[in-house]
Amino acid sequence: MPQDFYSKLEKLLKKDSRFIDQEGDLLKSNVIDAAYKADKKLVELLFSQREFKSKFFSKIKDVLVFNINDFVNYIQDKNFLADSYTKYRNKIGLNIDGKFLNERKEVTLVWPFKDCILEGGMTKEDEKREEIFFNETLAQDEIDKLLAPKVLTNWKRYTQKGEEKVKELKRDKDGVTRENLIIKGNNLLALHSLKQQFQGEIKLIYIDPPYNIGGDFQYNDSFNHSTWLTFIKNRLEIARDLLAEDGAIFVQIDHHEVSYLNALMDEVFGPENKVQIISLKVSAASGFKAVNPGPIDVTEFIFFYTKNKNNFIFQKNYIATGYHENYNLYLEKVGKVENWKLIPLKEKVIKENGYKSEKEIKQKYGDVADIIIKKMISDFAFTHADKVVSIRDLHKPSEKTRRLKEESRRIRDKIIPLKKADGSYTYLINGGVIAFYSNKIKNLDGKPRVVELLTNFWNHISWAGIAREGGVKLRNGKKPEKLIKQIIEIAGIKQDDVILDFFLGSGTTCAVAHKLGIQYIGVEQLDYSDNDSIVRLKNVINGDQSGISKVVKWKSGGDFVYCELMKYNELFVEETQKAKNIKELLKIWEEMKEKSFLNYNVDIKKFDETIDEFKKLSFARQKHILFEILNKNQLYVNFSEINDSEFKVNKEDKELNKEFYG
Repeated sequence: MPQDFYSKLEKLLKKDSRFIDQEGDLLKSNVIDAAYKADKKLVELLFSQREFKSKFFSKIKDVLVFNINDFVNYIQDKNFLADSYTKYRNKIGLNIDGKFLNERKEVTLVWPFKDCILEGGMTKEDEKREEIFFNETLAQDEIDKLLAPKVLTNWKRYTQKGEEKVKELKRDKDGVTRENLIIKGNNLLALHSLKQQFQGEIKLIYIDPPYNIGGDFQYNDSFNHSTWLTFIKNRLEIARDLLAEDGAIFVQIDHHEVSYLNALMDEVFGPENKVQIISLKVSAASGFKAVNPGPIDVTEFIFFYTKNKNNFIFQKNYIATGYHENYNLYLEKVGKVENWKLIPLKEKVIKENGYKSEKEIKQKYGDVADIIIKKMISDFAFTHADKVVSIRDLHKPSEKTRRLKEESRRIRDKIIPLKKADGSYTYLINGGVIAFYSNKIKNLDGKPRVVELLTNFWNHISWAGIAREGGVKLRNGKKPEKLIKQIIEIAGIKQDDVILDFFLGSGTTCAVAHKLGIQYIGVEQLDYSDNDSIVRLKNVINGDQSGISKVVKWKSGGDFVYCELMKYNELFVEETQKAKNIKELLKIWEEMKEKSFLNYNVDIKKFDETIDEFKKLSFARQKHILFEILNKNQLYVNFSEINDSEFKVNKEDKELNKEFYG
């Protein structure tokens, strides 16, 4: 086929924006997908020019039929669209018979920078995004190798004395590790490394993953929905395995992915194990948000699922609230019950405060009189809670109670006592039951407070002023310590339970667990420097007094163990990501030839022979090539290869890893 035919077809296809990436290159896989779907726009495009009409359409009984297979075979031909990037990939062996892996209809796993495992053929529409994919063809045994336990290195124990060597790991009588752990590295692989020791042991998981809105943390936070969901799904599936049968998971998200996440969590944990979606008020309608169109966005959401709802022990939780105005009566207990009487609470309070009437207070205080009266009533009700009451409807009364209810309705304003089975009394009047304000007062955070039951709308936790909590900062991602404390209380966590957070960020979850004396595991793959979770936990050990410290009477103490997934090819991934010019990439390539594990089909000799062609590629394409030729199964060192001299695992790490994995 003459070259001008190739170029004309390429030019024609580029008229459809669906078929070009951000750099203006043709996305062959998108064209192929459209062809298999007999896409109307593609057909019209080809039909518009005579030479393509005659080449790719056949006439059958006066009807022109699109020859899909002929067209696809042509697009897949290695001579079509053989730009410099494609030619180079073919030369160094990244294609098989000149065809991309996904065009060969083989099982393809896709591993993006942010570490998803996507099953099935992927089109290249994703190249329009900044997210770049590593494409690998992996057999099931290779997938298992990818997710196999990894070697842990750089062990440290942090105490009030500072940084110490880890000599041994504490275990309980059942052999389960009883250490507070912080693991640095890819969180998907870290979770699989935890599986052997902690499967079925984690009582509570809280995560605050990337919200998929762009710019959050240092993650690529702008995945396609499908990619983001796979990224989360891979992690939720192993998280489910780690959860205890009576455990629970809480996942916080904003509105962008809430509907998608709902469906995904139903799939992973089962709709029967869904407890609630909790709505959080996380900000006020002020500042720049107030100029946005539509209602101001001030909420986020927490998905609350259990591993097995039948095994989960639900806890009643309360929050502090103000005076309940429906408790507006005062019960004067004079002599026998039949002599008791109810009077308006306001009337009682005004007299108790030395005033003859409400009018007198208003004359004295003017515009603020109502505020003063409300404060008087609130204070009096709290200190006289056993005599401040309201009248409520009876809930599911027994036959005996129903008869007394009717009697109290006939005999107005007479209090009728009803002795219950436990020896206590219920008091009926005018067809209703007397409810005592004292039942609304409970001990909360060490103090008696007026409370109400916690609902699925949380506006009682302040997000203002949390920037300094723990002595670290995290822009747009930090959560209040009180939020994590509330979740721990809902889940009924005890000190012998284990909490996990594998999007640890600045370390709020682990900081709260540490102050409460609960074992924790935190995983984080990003380095936040001075605002890292390690810095925060060291502050906690040394007596940090922010967040929940005063409420829980935190002083100082405790320890935690830090370790990292041992990197191998991941070192070259990181160096390549950081590279700023071709000179740095070529230096990395020289190191890769000597020290890295490359894909089996990469021709190193051919790479070096064609280095001038490599230099002519765009910088982004050059990086992509280096990413592609690395073996992704060797990003980190597998525990099974700990004794391989190639990886140079030191004696101390060998001993600690063998102890950790049992």
